[in-house]
This record gives sequence, C-alpha cells and structure tokens, in this order.
Amino acid sequence: MFSELISGANILIWSVPLIGLCLLAGLYFTIRTGLLQVRNLPDMIDQLRKGETSPDGTSSFQSLMMSLSGRVGMGNIGGVATAIAFGGPGAVFWMWVSAFLGASTSFIECTLGQIYKEKDPDTGEYRGGPAYYFEKAYKHKAPGLSVFYGILFSIVTILAMSFFLPGVQANGMASAIDSAWGVPAWVTAIGLVILLGFIVIGGVKRIARFAVIVVPVMAILYVIIALVVFFLNFSEIPRVFGLIFGSAFGIQPIFGAIIGLAIKWGVQRGIYSNEAGQGTGPHAAAAAEVSHPAKQGFAQSFSVYIDTLFVCSATAFIIISTGMFNTFENEEWLEGESPVIGSGVGEMSTSVEPGPNYVQSGLDSVFPGAGPSFIAIALSFFVFTTIVAYYYMAEVNLNYLTRKMKNRVAARGMLRALQALVLVSVAYGAVTTAGAAWGLGDIGVGSMAWLNIMGILFLQVPALKALKDYREQKKQGLDPQFDPRKLGIEGATFWELRADGMNLQGKAGGELPPEQLGIDTKK
Repeated sequence: MFSELISGANILIWSVPLIGLCLLAGLYFTIRTGLLQVRNLPDMIDQLRKGETSPDGTSSFQSLMMSLSGRVGMGNIGGVATAIAFGGPGAVFWMWVSAFLGASTSFIECTLGQIYKEKDPDTGEYRGGPAYYFEKAYKHKAPGLSVFYGILFSIVTILAMSFFLPGVQANGMASAIDSAWGVPAWVTAIGLVILLGFIVIGGVKRIARFAVIVVPVMAILYVIIALVVFFLNFSEIPRVFGLIFGSAFGIQPIFGAIIGLAIKWGVQRGIYSNEAGQGTGPHAAAAAEVSHPAKQGFAQSFSVYIDTLFVCSATAFIIISTGMFNTFENEEWLEGESPVIGSGVGEMSTSVEPGPNYVQSGLDSVFPGAGPSFIAIALSFFVFTTIVAYYYMAEVNLNYLTRKMKNRVAARGMLRALQALVLVSVAYGAVTTAGAAWGLGDIGVGSMAWLNIMGILFLQVPALKALKDYREQKKQGLDPQFDPRKLGIEGATFWELRADGMNLQGKAGGELPPEQLGIDTKK
C-alpha cells in the first residue's frame, strides 16, 4: 500500500507538465539573460579564483563546494544508471540539455538567494534561500501571500531534505558497499548514522570546511578514472556518441519507441543530479561573502556544468563504453551486453535494480577487482557530503520558520527533532529497496522544483536587474558593488546596510572592508 502511494504521487508530480516546465523555464531564462551560460563563462571561473571571504560568510569557492556536496552524489552514479536503464542512452543527451539550460535557472535562483539573504542572530552566519526571497521580495506588495509561500516552501524543503532525499543516498551507498565487500546494509546504516551524528551539529562553517576538502578530491579522482577508461576504450567513442544521440532522437530502431522516456528520464535525473531550479543551490549561495549577488550566481551556474557535463558524463561513458547496461521497457530488456549483471550471459534479470552496480561492473571490466571498490569508496564520500548538505538546507529552512520564536528552548528542541529525522531517514533508506528509496527522493525533488520554478518565474526581475547592473559596472572597469536601492529593489535589507557602510567608508577615505566597519547587519 505504501509503495503504491509513493508510485502514484511520483507519477503525478513528475508528469509531462513538470518536465516541460523545467526545460521551458531554462530556455526562457537563457534568452532573458542573453545566453549567460556562454557569455559569462569567464566571470564564473574568475569568481572562483578571486572570491571574497569573511568571518561571517564562506568564500565563493567554499560555497561552490557546499553546493557541489549536495549536487554530486547518488544522482551522478546511480541516477545516471537508472536514466539509461529506463530512458535509454539518449537520456544522457537530455541530461546535458537540462544542465545547459538549467545553468541560467540556477543563476536566477542563486542570485535571488544572495539578494535577500540575512544574518543569523545567534551564529552571525549568512542565511538565505527560496523561503527567504519569496517572503522578502513581495512583502511590501503582498505580505500575506509572500509569507505563506515562503512558509510552504520551507515546510516542503524540510520534509524533502530530512525525510524524502537522504534515503536515496544511503541506499546507493549501502548497495555499492555490499556489491564491493559484502557488507550488510544494516552495518552500513549504523556506521553512516554515527558519522553523521558528529558532523551535523557543527554548523555551516564546519560543513564548508569538510566539503572543500572532500568534494574536489573525489570528483577529480572520479573524472580521472573515467578519462582512463575513455582512452582505454578510445575505439568505442563513435559507438558511445552514436548510441546517445541516436537514442535521444529515436533514430535507432531499437530505441525509437522510447524517445519520450529518454526526455523524461534525462530531465528528471538531470534535475535530481544538478538540482538546477530545485531551490537547493540558493541555500549555499546565500552563505557566500561577495560584493555583488551576481558573482555568486555565476559561481553556482558553473556548479551545474561540473555536476552534469563532467561527473555525470564520466559515469555515462563508463557505463556505455563498457556495455554494462540494459534498457528496460514494457517488461523487456532492449539493449545490453553485460554477462556480469543479471541471470545469464548477455542478459539482465529484471529482479536486478539498476544503480551503482552498472558503474561498478563497467569499471571492473577495465580494472578487474578494483572497479567495485573504487566506486564504493567514491560513492561513500559523495553520499556522505550530500546528506550533510541536505541537513544544512533543512536546518536553514527550520531556522526560517523559528527565527522569530521567543522560546529558543522550543526552537532548539525542533532542531534536535530534525537531526533525529535525518538519521532515521538514512537508516531506513539504507536497508529498504532501491525502488522505494528513489520513489521518495523523486517526490522530494519534484515538489521543490514545482514550487521554486513557479516562484522564480514571478520573481525574476531583481535577479535580472542585478545581472544588468553587474555587466554595466564591469564595462566601466569596476569591481561590481551592489546597492539594491539604485535598482529599485526592495526588501534587500542586508545589502542596504552594506551599501551604507561602503558610503561611510568612502567619505572617511578608509580602505577597511565593510565587515570591519562595525555595521550591525543583524537588524
């Protein structure tokens, strides 16, 4: 009964309208931003090299790593495998499309996250995200509706980040470890819960420090291994791209009937992986110290490229070039060459759920005995950082709901309950079936995407004004600084106070950074 309920909700949420909304919103923002994905690529890279930092905010690079720690996870390995299994190799092409278009969507949402961020009165850290910008942007025009929408999004995000999504990550990690070393899922569950218990109470600074060390190392190692496979299977390149493009447009007869599934699964797993439009990126974006909101928008747009065009593509090449996949439709496996996965030579049993085992088998065919272990280790790090990022986003949204509560004891009690829920979800996800875990995860992603994309379509103007302001200042040879009042943007209290501090600094002829001017941004 529970599984049928999950399946029904998943089908309802991830229907054609949401797939179309994700693609069309990305196309619309691409046009409105003047092909930002290509035009501002130098700004994206430059911001990661020169980003600011302060005692209250993370650097752009740290913020990017926090964001990537949430983006790079089970979706990059198991998600690509399920996309290929149910949508054919062509799903990879549609993942690329969703990433390219989604980079502009990510810019809009993450720039909004920066514009409407605020300081936490208890920790002094920057907080922000969709709930904050939904409330602040239209508070002066429609206060009741803006507050309601902010509360609605925060509740949905708390449920998604603490209950729906962690289980998918834990399930993939447990599955990979079991395949590599035969460790029972319940043992993995216990170990993961204990480790998470130590780190989730450390706050955004500890999360940033942890992510900035772990994420780049594992992502680079993973891509390097994929490049090795790429060169060892160099002769397979034409076939790989032939399968991807042929399947994407239904050119190949064997995949012609599933072109709709290629689009559906490619976009669905693409959004699950790179999270563009889901509303997760703005949480990490708001934590960064920058002189202009557009700077962090650029940094977060680049993270979409890293996630999908690099890491997901690496997974896809490993799977397709080694032939360790099968595509399933209407109770029949359409394609696959693997004698490793399944019940017989060249045949895959329908009882085997697609996931990390595709990649493990692919690497094992190139590096006998090492493939399963490497994927288990890489996925363990990816999953751990992703769950930590999920917790951080859930905490930010709980903070949004409780930040005005006078009873701080009750607020701390709710925080402890949230931490317990995350740990329970991880434990349950590790030992449940992959299908049930993915079903819950898709509900969480889809629900957030519906609310956030619809919201930013109505709330795009401040981000577009910030982009125009950034480009104009760059043309003048300036390091862009942001004053929302000059652009007619209301509700950006943090930036108003910062601009006032910069003006005072200029009048005094000083060279101190604004965070040392004694400005009380907690008000």
